[in-house]
Amino acid sequence: MKNLFSLKELTVLDIHRIIDEAIAFKNGKKFTDLKGKKIANLFFENSTRTHYSFIVAEQNLGIIDTNFNAAASSVNKGESLYDTVRTFESLGYDGLVIRHPQNNYFNQLEDISIPIMNGGDGTGNHPTQSLLDLMTIKEEFGKFDGLKVAIVGDIRHSRVAHTNIDMMRRLNMEVCISGPKEFDDGSAEHKELNDILSDMDVIMLLRVQYERHGYEIQIPKTEYLKQYGMTKDRVKQMKDTAIIMHPAPFNRKTEIDDDVVECEKSRIFKQMTNGVFVRMAVLKRAFEV
Repeated sequence: MKNLFSLKELTVLDIHRIIDEAIAFKNGKKFTDLKGKKIANLFFENSTRTHYSFIVAEQNLGIIDTNFNAAASSVNKGESLYDTVRTFESLGYDGLVIRHPQNNYFNQLEDISIPIMNGGDGTGNHPTQSLLDLMTIKEEFGKFDGLKVAIVGDIRHSRVAHTNIDMMRRLNMEVCISGPKEFDDGSAEHKELNDILSDMDVIMLLRVQYERHGYEIQIPKTEYLKQYGMTKDRVKQMKDTAIIMHPAPFNRKTEIDDDVVECEKSRIFKQMTNGVFVRMAVLKRAFEV
């Protein structure tokens, strides 16, 4: 049994193995050892890409999937996360995928005897998103070492940014951040977007997470796009080989303009495709001895 709570608990070799396994699945590798396993997807926060790509990954592997409805569960009667998880364990489920708004929620689940895969915790960790981002970068460049990445936007509230910054540094990538200063939490060196466009291999945009900070940023959306967003004019300043990424969902005409979402440098929908194969690899790893 192998949990996946945070990428910090994995070695660089582990990361490469998961990505290579995901690429093998994308290239048609078949794996039937998990057929008939039962996985419950416990999402306590809204999700489209992570939730449904886990479902597709499970179905591709012959896993029987169950999707938990928090709004119609005993959570609304005061049941704790631990007791909910122990219930699914007691019912005979073989593993769980959990997304929860509490940072490091998994610390209270150390006694659970079935594997748990973290689908995102608060503003802390999003391991499978980082893995699919890394897979996309490896497919594009064939390496990580020496690549320059700018992560742009709502750094402070982004579990994607926090996970990626840590992991990319471990893989010898050069990472900086950009965007409004009120979203700068000191995770990496802050640079002005217009000053670095022509030097970056990857521009990774982040959604402005209005729901996490409880107020709309004081800058109007049109002004945010003008100052910090990815527009066609900024795309023209990028290296020929550079790519644009975004974990999605994206706020069109805020952090990214409509005509950039699917431009020739965008890999946003490729990231979504890769999410299925990364999550297949993570599920396979969960049951390895």
